[in-house]
Amino acid sequence: MIHHQVVIVGGGEAGLSVAGRLLKESPGLDVAIIEPSEQHHCQRLWLMVGGGVIGPEESQRDRAALVPQGAAWIKDTVVSFDPGSDSLTTAGGESISYRYLVVAPGIQVKWDRVQGMREAVGRDGVCSAYTFETLIATWSSIRDFAGGVALFTQPTGQIKCPTGSQEMCYMAEEHFRNSGVRDATRMIFVSGEAALFPVPEYAKVLDQLASDKGVAVHLGLDLVEVRPASKQAVFRHLVSGEESVIPYDLLHIAPPMGPFDFVAQSELADEGGWVGVDPQTLRHARFPNVFGLGDASSLPTTKTAAAVRQQVPVLVSNLLASLERRPLSAKYDGFSLCFLVTGYESILRAEMGYNGLAVEDCVSRLLNLSPPRH
Repeated sequence: MIHHQVVIVGGGEAGLSVAGRLLKESPGLDVAIIEPSEQHHCQRLWLMVGGGVIGPEESQRDRAALVPQGAAWIKDTVVSFDPGSDSLTTAGGESISYRYLVVAPGIQVKWDRVQGMREAVGRDGVCSAYTFETLIATWSSIRDFAGGVALFTQPTGQIKCPTGSQEMCYMAEEHFRNSGVRDATRMIFVSGEAALFPVPEYAKVLDQLASDKGVAVHLGLDLVEVRPASKQAVFRHLVSGEESVIPYDLLHIAPPMGPFDFVAQSELADEGGWVGVDPQTLRHARFPNVFGLGDASSLPTTKTAAAVRQQVPVLVSNLLASLERRPLSAKYDGFSLCFLVTGYESILRAEMGYNGLAVEDCVSRLLNLSPPRH
């Protein structure tokens, strides 16, 4: 059996950041990262690829260049946890034990939760900026759109970058104006959520923005089926259960998501399948030598990279405190920051915490994304 002092499951932004900070604050620590993928993707940039601002190659880097010096990289996938014996098993058949475990594998796209979605996405006007494989099809669908119904959807429940489809809608609307097809286009945004943003202050701003851009907004409707042959999207009303059909010429989907099966089916999972951690200390509710953060965690905040950046120093401080048998004094207040793209040269900066209140409310030209260049 392989043993490491600290084993980090997941080599994305959360896992890499934790490893780097741990080794910076405790250089002699034995840290291992379990991550199968050779490429690291900056998923926030996928929206810029889908909007034609950058090419897909600019959103990825070789992971080898990002793994912190001093950390071991185990190129494998976890298939099961055994927290009672402080160990886990990988797809390659390795048993790995640890003194401390950090769980940060991210979140899984659930294509099969919507009938017909897996087969439809990436062709015939159905696209999604939520996976690397469908990015080129997303921009080409928007770039080549000649008018008709442009439909953008957001599912109910937790997803990474939850405003992504809304942002694609705003960028597409601006591109349609610039390309001369806006007058021949009906823009529709449909969400399974009850508002365009969970914080009322920002929801009010976005309601007005959608109105100004001429985007019809429908809330409380969840996408349940895609019919590519007839170009129809089927939605179910979350209150009444009734189904309605919206025809489309372009359909951008934010797919349903959820925890990976090896997390959801483990003893580390809470009732929702997420890694059940204390919302302030980020330590597991039942296993004191286990910590979790990022998209895989049960933290009641948005699943964004900005939230991860606030969680990392708290987790590292508390893990090292536990290692040294000190009280866990660092606290995460739920802070999250969202730069919601509202056009090629404008964003909504949204800050929030566990209380849901806005810290700062402004629509400003903080980012110059520049028009599409492809």
